[in-house]
Amino acid sequence: MSAMYPAMLTLHSVLRWVVLLTGLLAAARACAGWTGQRPWTTADHRAGVWFTIALDIQLLAGLALYLVLSPLTQTAFENMAATMRNSSLRFWSVEHPFGMMIALVLVHVGRVRIRKASTDESRHQTAAIFFVIALVIILLSLPWPGTLNARPLFRW
Repeated sequence: MSAMYPAMLTLHSVLRWVVLLTGLLAAARACAGWTGQRPWTTADHRAGVWFTIALDIQLLAGLALYLVLSPLTQTAFENMAATMRNSSLRFWSVEHPFGMMIALVLVHVGRVRIRKASTDESRHQTAAIFFVIALVIILLSLPWPGTLNARPLFRW
């Protein structure tokens, strides 16, 4: 096991909270703006940008783990048929990355659609829909304590 693996795993774990916090902020601002019918502000824009940046950085850390550093995925890639029958290996090699990629795509598509929206209401509505759905997918794709593939909430 590479010495980089524990460090990258810790970084990936810490970044999870950054993604969740920026996502909650962006989604909350979008929902409040949509229901409160308030103008789209620079703070709304920045919340979405920070959520997107946090997800992009998390993707890079996740790809380093997935493609190079993780012994779990290296084992999974040796025999994908066996991996698909093993729920833990399947989660780490297929389900977790697939869910996170879907969330990342939703956030990026949402950001493009927000920029193209013609009214403040449609910007807030678009942001709320895309950011909330992405957050739900992220929450469902995380290895929460108490689940089969549980990981600690904080890895130091």
